[in-house]
Amino acid sequence: MNDKFEYLLRQGDNALILSQQISQLCGKGPALEEDMALTNVALDLLGQTRMWLAYAGELEGRGRGEDQLAYLRDAHDMRCCLLVEQPNGNYAETIMRQFYFDSWHYFLMQGLLKSSDARIAQIAEKSIKEVTYHLRRSGDLVVRMGDGTAHSHGLTQAAANDLWMYSGEMFIYDGVDDAMVEQGVAPASEPLRAAFLEHVGEIFAEATLVMPAPSAWMQRGGKQGRHSEHLGFILAEMQFLQRAYPGAQW
Repeated sequence: MNDKFEYLLRQGDNALILSQQISQLCGKGPALEEDMALTNVALDLLGQTRMWLAYAGELEGRGRGEDQLAYLRDAHDMRCCLLVEQPNGNYAETIMRQFYFDSWHYFLMQGLLKSSDARIAQIAEKSIKEVTYHLRRSGDLVVRMGDGTAHSHGLTQAAANDLWMYSGEMFIYDGVDDAMVEQGVAPASEPLRAAFLEHVGEIFAEATLVMPAPSAWMQRGGKQGRHSEHLGFILAEMQFLQRAYPGAQW
């Protein structure tokens, strides 16, 4: 399969699955303002999903659009990283998952603004304002919870530790990623990882959190279609209507 098609699926699936995860919390936020903000993040990510998957479908040339790619692929065909499919858990876990993702996502979009593929650069340009807000918001919440009560600090530190093993997969490049770097489509891994670690370190210091060791072993496999059991449950709910009533439209 075309490397660029695979790369586009990875970006679209990351945004799609995280959007689905966050949308499950609509109406369940700890405060009304936060509930609305989290729902808006989910909508932002869904809008980005549509751009990535629409381009992927066009490039594939098999007549599959964004809807078919989102709702008619099984778990082993999905290319999201393992981080985004981790359970919502408590709110510290939800926000820490978001913060790790946002910290990578922001620097990736910055790199994709310079992509040799004009369409990808355009998607990055349309997404960067939203992604910048996402990063600022999740970072602020990590600081508030980490430097809050003893209880909130403990939950936030535990979330940081537990999810750390999923924070590095995005920087572990394979043949698809390497091809995109070689073609000037995507940024190299090392600068992204360095920027990620620097930003996470700064936020954790402000939040009085201990940053896990950067050299720690990382889970991997999601980008190649090897997922945790969590993704199957996510897809079962997300894809039910389309699979039960094929071709259904509002």
